[in-house]
Amino acid sequence: MATEAYAARSPDEIHTDVLSSSRQACYKARDAFYACLEKESDKKQTEIASKGLLYPAECKASREEFVNHCRASWVKHFDALYCKNKSLKRLLDDKDSRRGPLSLPQPYTFKPTTSS
Repeated sequence: MATEAYAARSPDEIHTDVLSSSRQACYKARDAFYACLEKESDKKQTEIASKGLLYPAECKASREEFVNHCRASWVKHFDALYCKNKSLKRLLDDKDSRRGPLSLPQPYTFKPTTSS
């Protein structure tokens, strides 16, 4: 029923942003933006994107191109995916440095009392 209602609203409309050439342009802009993020990762991150993603001002032009070439839902999805992958990578890379000394449970925490 939902597809019938959608088809009735715009039967002849072609969504050009999901065509192959538009998707390729979106992917190219996305890759350029995230490459800029990796390259400029040591700079101060001052700009705010969706899903809590922060980026430096040097990547603002590539971000605008990314947002202009992709659907808003795709931009949010790619930002969330990037943030998730970065935090996962940080957790995996810092695993050994965050680990404290290994302490095994002791068989007797308290000395047994002897009742005589």
